[in-house]
Amino acid sequence: MFEKLAEIEDRHRDLEAQLADPEVISDGARYTRIAKQHAELSEVVAAYRDWRACGDDLEAAREMLDETEGEERELLEAEVEDLRERRGELQQRLEALLVPTDPFDDKDVMVEIRSAAGGDEAGLFAGELLEMYRNYAEANGWRARLLSESAQGVGGIKEAVLEVVGNGAYGHLKHESGVHRVQRVPATESQGRIHTSTASVAVLPAAEEVDVEVDHNDLRIDVFRSSGPGGQSVNTTDSAVRITHVPTGVVVACQDEKSQHQNRDKAMRILRSRLLSAEQERQAKERSDTRAGQIGTGDRSEKIRTYNFPQSRITDHRINLTVHDLADVLSGKLDPIVDALRTAEREARLASVEDDGDVA
Repeated sequence: MFEKLAEIEDRHRDLEAQLADPEVISDGARYTRIAKQHAELSEVVAAYRDWRACGDDLEAAREMLDETEGEERELLEAEVEDLRERRGELQQRLEALLVPTDPFDDKDVMVEIRSAAGGDEAGLFAGELLEMYRNYAEANGWRARLLSESAQGVGGIKEAVLEVVGNGAYGHLKHESGVHRVQRVPATESQGRIHTSTASVAVLPAAEEVDVEVDHNDLRIDVFRSSGPGGQSVNTTDSAVRITHVPTGVVVACQDEKSQHQNRDKAMRILRSRLLSAEQERQAKERSDTRAGQIGTGDRSEKIRTYNFPQSRITDHRINLTVHDLADVLSGKLDPIVDALRTAEREARLASVEDDGDVA
């Protein structure tokens, strides 16, 4: 890391010299471009110089300590300890400054939950995950709103889309994408056998029109009558909306609202988020991005976590993390898992800086 910092400082000095060059000053576009690059590196360079100066002070204090006795020595020992702590803090700041950030971390999210293998039990588990994310959002002061829900069995869901609005929502929830597995004895199991069921979760950054440009000529919009369980009509007008993005084949349907306009608005928000997520995946493949792979790809086909009810245990397989307060986690207390995943992401990103020379 420190070799990389020395290179950044050299580059900063070079840019500084260019900004003082009359030829550069006379070229407005070139000067603006170089000034922008210089500003981007200035915070890192300032922190690096502070870290180095602190190191020099620490070394000088240690040398004086070797030659000092009595009361003055006690004062120097305290100074050495303070400088050591300060240098550690500065190193942590440097590491944070070098880590490339995810530009979507501050965005709102769409959380899509679907029951998978396990029939009605999978539907019940999907419903529990929905409540878990809703409670977690509320605990963080975010707004959680159900955009779409399809029932399955008794009390379960086949599919649901939850919109979470709040600063940092995507950064906290993005690692929830994947297959979640539950192991427990269903209420209908008379012989006490443990069953395994799964539900899939996809966390998509909420996309505005400025993030994803959708050509309305690429859309096929169908309207139909909303229906309840068993095909029972719940609306006498054609208020349900199905939008197909023809180039990609992405289909979104919404029927929860009584107004066709509201259902269409919801469907378009979900569609933009799915298209943005698809573009993210495409760009990641082009870059051969291995950073996220170190804590799991986030693909829905990948089993990321197991919820074991008999042992009240949750295991996140990507970072080998096990916690034993399953009931608390399902009630929305996800912080121990979310924090561990975010730490793993930061460490992976920092490692990539040292490996490939990327600079934030």
